[in-house]
Amino acid sequence: MAAFSTNGRTDHQWGLALQLVAPRRLPFKRRTISPTFKAVNAADKHIRIEKKRRMKSSHDRRFELLVESLTGYGVYMLDLDGRVTSWNRGAQNLKGYTAEEIQGEEFSRFFTLEDRRDGLPRRLIMQARALGRIDSEGWRVRKDGGRFWAVATLHLMRDDAGEPIGFAKVTRDMTEQRAAQQALVESERRFRYLVEGVVDYAIYMLDVNGVVTNWNRGAQRIKGYDANEIVGRHFGAFYTPEDRAAGRPAVALVTAKAEGRFEGEGWRLRKDGSRFWASVVIDPIHDDQGQLIGYAKITRDISERKAAEEALAQSERQFRMLVEGVVDYAIYMLDPNGIITNWNAGAEKIKGYSASEIVGQHFSKFYTPEDRAAGLPVQNLHRAATERRFEAEAWRVRKDGTLFWANVVIDPIRDETGRLVGYAKITRDITDKKRVQAELDEARERIAHNQKMEALGQLTGGVAHDFNNLLMVVSGQAHLLRNKVGDDPKAHRALDAIETSALRGQDLTRHLLSFARRQRLQTTIAPLAERMSGVHELVATSLPANIELKLDISDDLWPVEVDQGELDLAILNLAVNARDAMPTGGRLTISARNTTQTGTVSDLFGDFVEIEITDTGTGIAPDIMAKIFEPFFTTKDVDKGTGLGLSHVYGFAQQAGGDVQVDSILGKGTRFSILLPRSHGQVSPKAFSIEATERTGAARILLVEDNPDVADVAMGLLERLGHQVRVANNAASALSALQDGSPPDLVFSDIVMAGKMDGVALARLLRERHPELPVLLATGYSQTAENLNAEFPILRKPYNIDELKTAIDQVLLGATAPASGTVVPLPRARKERKA
Repeated sequence: MAAFSTNGRTDHQWGLALQLVAPRRLPFKRRTISPTFKAVNAADKHIRIEKKRRMKSSHDRRFELLVESLTGYGVYMLDLDGRVTSWNRGAQNLKGYTAEEIQGEEFSRFFTLEDRRDGLPRRLIMQARALGRIDSEGWRVRKDGGRFWAVATLHLMRDDAGEPIGFAKVTRDMTEQRAAQQALVESERRFRYLVEGVVDYAIYMLDVNGVVTNWNRGAQRIKGYDANEIVGRHFGAFYTPEDRAAGRPAVALVTAKAEGRFEGEGWRLRKDGSRFWASVVIDPIHDDQGQLIGYAKITRDISERKAAEEALAQSERQFRMLVEGVVDYAIYMLDPNGIITNWNAGAEKIKGYSASEIVGQHFSKFYTPEDRAAGLPVQNLHRAATERRFEAEAWRVRKDGTLFWANVVIDPIRDETGRLVGYAKITRDITDKKRVQAELDEARERIAHNQKMEALGQLTGGVAHDFNNLLMVVSGQAHLLRNKVGDDPKAHRALDAIETSALRGQDLTRHLLSFARRQRLQTTIAPLAERMSGVHELVATSLPANIELKLDISDDLWPVEVDQGELDLAILNLAVNARDAMPTGGRLTISARNTTQTGTVSDLFGDFVEIEITDTGTGIAPDIMAKIFEPFFTTKDVDKGTGLGLSHVYGFAQQAGGDVQVDSILGKGTRFSILLPRSHGQVSPKAFSIEATERTGAARILLVEDNPDVADVAMGLLERLGHQVRVANNAASALSALQDGSPPDLVFSDIVMAGKMDGVALARLLRERHPELPVLLATGYSQTAENLNAEFPILRKPYNIDELKTAIDQVLLGATAPASGTVVPLPRARKERKA
């Protein structure tokens, strides 16, 4: 009997079992047998038949037990028309019918409606009868209508005569196996689609020798070959000639086989000969027995990534070269604890350390001891980490211990997870910038100061003329009243108070004008040593007994051009301030020496005479040092000073073309230095004094004054001096008076007057029309008078009768130099005019 298939394999047991049922035929040989033998033989035959029957019965039972034990197989018999004649438990389990339910039913009921309509059951019967056996598989139907995938074998059964008597049918449920197989097929199909659909990767197989066995679209796109062009060729065709010569393809396969994987990058060739940078992975493939059957190869074109990496590497290389080449900035890295990890040339230049000396050390080494003690290095790192940036300016220390002013920036560096991995630190030496900024600030302060002084000067100039006129009236009238009050002591004390107040007001205006550099200086050129000889008498009278006065005056002092009265007043102001700074006594030293300034301490250049006034007093606090030269600033009590003494000193030094400097230490004393420029002009002749024999007599004087009160005072003083006075209230009236009657001996005119012509214009007009007529000008303050130099003699208001007399005598006598500090002479020769 032919074998049938179960579970995909040939099973002969079922066929052998069926053969046990068939009668066994034994061959025999016809011969002559004796009766006795026949009888014996008949008995023996009966025994054998009985024995055979018993054996057949035993075999049938075994067959039944065998078939019943096959619960995983549906085993049943069909007659020649396809009706069920037997049914085992496996068939009942598989199809759901009991033997009583299915006996005599056609086996076509197990087929689907589609298969029955198609005539499949009848075709299987016909094919089994024709072929003796037919294998089939397909969907079958259970009693409950459920379907299962069946694998079945239909055997034709014959009797001992060889006639067909029915069919033996074996059916197995292969639904799960089919589902698994279908899933595997689907998976393989999807994987094939996946591999074929990948276009960014070349995915293909190699045999054990490296010959290409398949090819995906990605391989075609990347390498340019169609499958029919490359399958069957060695994969070494993708390598460059130099790599093939070096045996790199073979090395790749050997490495993959030995290590289970090969991975690398390198240049590969396309079909057109062009090169691309490839990332390559080769994995060995083994069968179920572990035998190597080939390689899986994946190639990716990473030329763009390679180019980007090279560009990045080039950029990093250039950046590193840039950082290393920067010499004006210290650029270096710190770890999270502040330890230096690298060092550029700029850091070495600025801080003095080489990389080998400083890498591995803490960056606090650059901080001053005070900053380290205050914990600033750690604080700065913390601020950089929490605030994302730290920037400041401060003093830093070089290797040699010198300090420099640094601009510092610290930026935290974090990895892709945000973890702090260190700091980037940039330091720049901005010492020069700080110095320039300090100079700029100082220049701005000077400009602001000059602007303030200019404003003060304008204010002072605006009120000085009127204020001095008022003082002129007050002091003049007090003088005129003195002879009229007789011997009344109260009246004289009152007049003394009036004159003293007028003098104080005069000094106040003078100090303000001097500070604002609006004071009209009456300068002379003389060796300073001669003038300084009288300093002791000038200063000593203002010092108490507990203050020692020491003079140190060089004999070879250079000549200077100054207003001697202003110089005396400046020295006296400084001496008074020094006295007040030594309430318990001390030493006041006044010295003078020649010095050359180079601009290192101040903006002065050239030769100067330096006058120093040094005391051992209380000193000046640093916070008020910048204010000491400001007008009205004082630390004294209200009734102890006006706050204009140092302002006068400052204005005098500045107007003289020099400067005043101050150094002070609290509790130890103060030093003021007045720097006066050396004069290379001709030394001025000594002023002569007017002898009694040279006193002028009564003169005819034309007084030009637009202020009636001042005119009354001036006329009164002139008349007391014995002069004949005629008054004109403006320049036009003065010119008219000159045309009427005899000419005067002197014209005495105020500078500031209402009308088209002031006193200076009048004086110049008179010089043209009457060159022999002397002119004396007077003013409390006039901006016009600042530019007159020595063109006309000028008497400062307020003046007293003695100053007025001296000025008139000098002008009328044609003196070449003034006898006091109140007149600037006009060279005249009145005697020559009389001659």
